[in-house]
This record gives sequence, C-alpha cells and structure tokens, in this order.
Amino acid sequence: METTENDFSPQQSLALIESMINRAKDKFAEDGSMYLFWGWLVFACSLFQFILLHIMEYPKHYLVWLATLPAFGYQFFYISKKRKQQTVTTYADYIIGYIWLTFCVVMLLIGFLIGFLTGGDYYYHIIPLLLAVYGVPVFLTGIIVRFRPLVAGGIACWVLCIGSTFIKNYDYQFLMLPAAMLAAWIIPGYRLRAKYKSQ
Repeated sequence: METTENDFSPQQSLALIESMINRAKDKFAEDGSMYLFWGWLVFACSLFQFILLHIMEYPKHYLVWLATLPAFGYQFFYISKKRKQQTVTTYADYIIGYIWLTFCVVMLLIGFLIGFLTGGDYYYHIIPLLLAVYGVPVFLTGIIVRFRPLVAGGIACWVLCIGSTFIKNYDYQFLMLPAAMLAAWIIPGYRLRAKYKSQ
C-alpha cells in the first residue's frame, strides 16, 4: 500500500526531520574546508589591514579586502561542484543557505546606513556591528546542525562585539576580527575536518 503524506504520524514526522538534520550535519563535516578557507582568509586580511593602518600608516589600507573577490569566485565554483554531486537537498540545507544570504544582505545594508548616517565616524561603528551581526548566522548554523563549536563561535562573536566597544582606538578594534575568525570559523573548521576523518 502506498504511503501518503497524511499517513505520517507525529513520531514519524519527527524521525524524518531528525534524519534530514543528521544528513545535513554529515554534509557539513565534509564541507569543513570552506570554514577554514574563509576563516584563514579573513584572519589574514584583517591582520594585514591592522599592520597597514597602525604600523605602516598606509591610507588605502582597506584595499587588502580586494583579496576576497577571487575568493567569492572560488566559493561559487566550489558550491556549484558540490551541488552537482549532491543528490538530495535537505530542508536544513535550504534554511542554512537563506540564513547566510540574509547575513550578506544585512551587512550590505549596515555598511550603507553607517556610512550615510555617521559620516566620518564610520570606522568606529562598523567592527562592533559586524561582530554582532556575524554571530547570528554562525550561532544559528551551529544550532541547526547541532555542532557546539559553531554555537560557541557565535557566542564568542557577541562577546568580542561587546569588548570592541571599550576599545577607543579604532586601529585596535581590527584585532577583534582575527579573534572572531579563530572562534567562529577556524577552530570549528578543524573540528569539522577531524570529525569527518574520524567517520
């Protein structure tokens, strides 16, 4: 007899959802390399910008972030390749994708609004706001895939956000970004890689 959607009991529905989340968590274990890729890239860019700004006093220190442009191209190629290999897209995959898309949109809006509303004080506000917003997708992703290092990484971003507000010298606020990358992407990335290898 063919089973229809209405034949599912509440227990069966929960079991199905749990199996989908477990499959998403296994997929994230395979994809830990992207956490390491972006974690180390942003870590290096933010640290290099600090050196250009504070030590070398280079006025166009922000140009270091142009290094992320080819990185987006690589990510697009990587995701396209993974999607071709992936036979099933789970609901957790769908939600996580839109969580990070929302993060990107909100960051663009914040960058525009801060620049428009604060004028010359742009740089004194962007780091705390970046860390506050960045903690959200990291935390939620960790909750969805049930991976505690990501949850801890999101909380660490919020702690660093609060700490950065007490740093009056804008140059040193940049050091919060490498610390956030270690907590939110690099450490979880290595934990994901270790988990995948152990499987």
